[in-house]
Amino acid sequence: MSLLRLQSCGARSFLRPCIRSFHSSRAAAFALSQTKPLRAVAAPAVGSYAPKEGEHVLNSPSEVARKISAKVLPRLPRPDVKRVVVVGSGGLSIGQAGEFDYSGSQALKALHEEGVEAILINPNIATWQTSHQLASEIYFLPVTADYVAYVLEKERPDGILLTFGGQSALNVGIELDRMGVLERLGVKVLGTPIRTLEVSEDRELFVQALKEIDIPVAQSTAVSTVNDALKAAEIIGYPVILRSAFTLGGLGSGFANNPDELRDLSAKSLSLSPQVLIERSMKGWKELEYEVVRDGADNTIICCNMENFDPLGTHTGDSIVVAPSQTLPDSEYHMLRSAALKVIRHLGVVGECNIQYALNPNSMEYCVIEVNARLSRSSALASKATGYPLAYTAAKIALGHTLPELPNAVTKTTTACFEPSLDYIVTKIPKWDLAKFSQVSREVGSSMKSVGEVMAIGRTFEESLQKAIRQVDPRWKGFEVVIEPENLDEALSKPTDMRLFAIAYAMFKKNYTVDHLHDLTKIDKWYLYKLDNIVQTHFALKAVGSLEKVDHELMQRAKRMGFADAQIAEITGSREDAVRAHRKAFGITPFVKRIDTLAAEYPAHTNYLYTTYNACEHDVDFEEHGTMVLGSGVYRIGSSVEFDWCAVTCARKLRDMGKKTIMINYNPETVSTDFDEADRLYFEELGFERVMDIYELECAQGAVVSVGGQLPQNIALRLKDNGVNVLGTDPIQIDTAEDRHKFSSVLDKIGVDQPEWTEVTSLDSAKAFANKVGYPVLIRPSYVLSGAAMNVVYEESALEYNLSAAASVSPLHPVVITKFIDGAQEIDVDAVAHNGKLLVHAVSEHVESAGVHSGDATLVLPPYSLPEVDMARLKTIAEKVAEAFEISGPFNMQVIRKQTDKGETELKVIECNLRASRSFPFVSKVLGHNFIDTATSAIVGQDVPEPIDLMKEKRDYTSIKVAQFSWTRLQGADPFLGVEMASTGEVASFGKDVHEAYWTSLLSTTGFKVPKAGSGVLVGGDINKPEMASISTRLVELGFKLYCSSPVIEDFLNELPHVTAKRILLPKTDKRRLREVFDEYDILCVVNLAKAQGTDLLDEDYVARRNAVDFGLPLLNNAKTAELFVEAMAKKIPQGALRGYQEGRIPSEVRSWREFVGYRA
Repeated sequence: MSLLRLQSCGARSFLRPCIRSFHSSRAAAFALSQTKPLRAVAAPAVGSYAPKEGEHVLNSPSEVARKISAKVLPRLPRPDVKRVVVVGSGGLSIGQAGEFDYSGSQALKALHEEGVEAILINPNIATWQTSHQLASEIYFLPVTADYVAYVLEKERPDGILLTFGGQSALNVGIELDRMGVLERLGVKVLGTPIRTLEVSEDRELFVQALKEIDIPVAQSTAVSTVNDALKAAEIIGYPVILRSAFTLGGLGSGFANNPDELRDLSAKSLSLSPQVLIERSMKGWKELEYEVVRDGADNTIICCNMENFDPLGTHTGDSIVVAPSQTLPDSEYHMLRSAALKVIRHLGVVGECNIQYALNPNSMEYCVIEVNARLSRSSALASKATGYPLAYTAAKIALGHTLPELPNAVTKTTTACFEPSLDYIVTKIPKWDLAKFSQVSREVGSSMKSVGEVMAIGRTFEESLQKAIRQVDPRWKGFEVVIEPENLDEALSKPTDMRLFAIAYAMFKKNYTVDHLHDLTKIDKWYLYKLDNIVQTHFALKAVGSLEKVDHELMQRAKRMGFADAQIAEITGSREDAVRAHRKAFGITPFVKRIDTLAAEYPAHTNYLYTTYNACEHDVDFEEHGTMVLGSGVYRIGSSVEFDWCAVTCARKLRDMGKKTIMINYNPETVSTDFDEADRLYFEELGFERVMDIYELECAQGAVVSVGGQLPQNIALRLKDNGVNVLGTDPIQIDTAEDRHKFSSVLDKIGVDQPEWTEVTSLDSAKAFANKVGYPVLIRPSYVLSGAAMNVVYEESALEYNLSAAASVSPLHPVVITKFIDGAQEIDVDAVAHNGKLLVHAVSEHVESAGVHSGDATLVLPPYSLPEVDMARLKTIAEKVAEAFEISGPFNMQVIRKQTDKGETELKVIECNLRASRSFPFVSKVLGHNFIDTATSAIVGQDVPEPIDLMKEKRDYTSIKVAQFSWTRLQGADPFLGVEMASTGEVASFGKDVHEAYWTSLLSTTGFKVPKAGSGVLVGGDINKPEMASISTRLVELGFKLYCSSPVIEDFLNELPHVTAKRILLPKTDKRRLREVFDEYDILCVVNLAKAQGTDLLDEDYVARRNAVDFGLPLLNNAKTAELFVEAMAKKIPQGALRGYQEGRIPSEVRSWREFVGYRA
């Protein structure tokens, strides 16, 4: 059994500190004996003593304790604030994702409870945070110092919260302070003061501060030029690590083993940040994190300590993380705990922060890597791992409360001034989507690359880890052989996104010993021995030969090790349902345990649950028979926070209808996994086995599968076949829509047009079809999400190559080939129906021509170029589809619109999903009508509203949704838009017209810098695109200078009237020299309208696109959106848009959501 640290009452408050730590002895192999805990039951509150003005009173049921505490607790003045601006984090990107939706939402809940009016600035329209249930006013505007200053000027709040919006909000706060805006407008910074934020962000000040209290920090030198970096490295000695200041998720950081590597790395990093740090590298040391909470009265607690499975050298966001730490002896645990308390007090953090350590595995030597004086990704993980609501508590502290007077939000009977104890193990595994990008290295290092993460809870490390592996990718059954690396030792010694499976291959197939693996990976042997337990159990199952021979003891051992039924079926050569039946015949079913923050020492009142086989009784009874909502699982490209908004909205609507709710999800970054969003939260897998287990235990009334993206849809039919009451649209219809054969014949039957298509099983039949309809054609496999392995093919040679790549995605399903309609317009229709009758629909048009994945496309609502007649035809198509599939609930269609040679307009349906889509939050908020509320009524058939045509209403505003990309993180990836989705998030803004809305939306994407007046623009791409001439002419008219690298482009541009362009030489392989060229010609923007992706790393269009993102410059890589941006700029420049913030001037787009829509939607 894992070594679990149980810790409690370590708070330094007015009570005498009492710290007790004990370890459980190792139980016999695979057994987990349990003693019944003694429960200290808190009595209900007695007496009527209430705090007087200015008093701080202990949260206690005892009147005596409350009276005494009023005399003893320090009287802290509470900030007098009625209106507070909360700065959000913007679109989801690698390094700054959904965790800030969760932490910001908790902060807004806390403000709401205190009666404080919250004004939120966040352009991320897909999040729950940007809903009126939480904030009084919401501004969908860029998270930049200028725009936040405009909002402060307009709203005149009393205070501002900067620590709930990630690095973006922090940087904005520091900048506003420097501009003097906060002081001039009398806005108080709540919580951690600006000076503390600056010290934690500026590496030199940070090192200096820690030296003052004798806390070791990695030896480092701050530099701002490449030459200084090289000098510093000579003194420190190679290898060194380079870190950028003021960036998030290790952006621009990396390891350098020699001067050449450092030269390239520092040139790139200095283009992203004004200052970089050169530090001694401690690769191979253990990496640990402590989450610390401190209030204004200096009460300080450690909420959670976490240990990285991977040694130092891998960014903590890309590491497997285990909580609580498993391999620290008590002396080391307390050494780091004491240091954490000392550092946080010295820095003066008020609220929550996290501190990261490197610890030498062979001695007690340690050093502090960094302190995040804000809520971070780890804070969200720690909150979910312990049940301690860190963001909520931090917000209350910022409003002047102290820890002893705040209640423990989970037990409701004890105070928040305690250190959580865990009687379980949590494992976090990151989710990478690197396979989507050619040319991207799969190695992971000090700069974060993962797009999401999962969190699994178990009573042993083995159980927790295997659960987490399945959560990351449903195709994986557990710790098993997934890859077979050619160079195994290299795959083990160089961390990649698949290293865990390289270890599996080494253990299962190559008989590597734990010692040998430790030498290669530097992963602690404790973890490797645990992995070996899984391997030995696997071999024990294999040895018995068949399922019938698996006895009770072996089955129980396997389930306690976290083996899934499907995994056991694969090992024993049987089927999953046979294993399930065999297991249930033995009476082996999971037990439901509760996360109560106090290791069952006090009774808990929340239902924050997980399942385990390492137990002998349930913590809850099953008398509620609630309605299950299946969440969206891990954030990945194609399925992100928008589905969490759908799941939370659905669960809240069900509760409003008087139904008990059961949420199943395992993503720690989400609002849906907050302990108070559903009546019962299961932090669990979304696979068939676990969903069935919970459904059977709870005797649930039904399950909602249409609000969590693709994962719940994939198991919908199986759930129905096994007796689950799947609510809403029939899973048989879902399967019909997913199967392109069935879907197509339904469309033919109802007279809805679609592009020509066929299904092929051989290359010859593919060529025959392509020759018949003519190139280009689109190839796509069945049952995929976000266009995985979809490709547009323009010639036969490409068809041969791509068919081999696409066919391997779903071997059970043949490949579909469709005629691709070049230059067509794409339209999204989001709708809700009940029993086949359309209730409400929204029509959004794409700015880009067809061929850009709808998740990457720019969406305009209301549409600005569609005539009334087409709008009516689109509604008719939606009505026909709703009726044909007997839809009850949400659905989404993508439609292609093209004018024929005869002047007629064709509308062809290319796709239909019988579930909520990515754009549901967008259309709901823009139109001021909650589509998921309507869909939930339709799904359960209760309080179904009358049909309404929102598209008939005239609106005096436009909103545009723009994709948020994370190209900077994905070194080497080609920033080119195609049918494969590449964006990690989205933002949207409003405006009086399409130009104002697009201007504000594009500026809202993280890191977008508007080029300054008169600067240079590098132009490249396909001169046959008609927009090339209009864009170039307009840029020259606006005073920009044009440059290009190709003689073809040079001739083309110089032949245009009134346009001159200069050709410059781009050094394609020398990044430093290239940076100098950009600086020499003051190039601050790149327009590249290439026809296809770069063929190799020396393709000059690829070099231009890639270096635009590497140097942090705006890249306009699509003809239609580039034209729209240049038009928008032409309108905004006369209004002073390039001049930045000016006191007293408030641009017209600075209006709240309520002001645009006309009411609190």
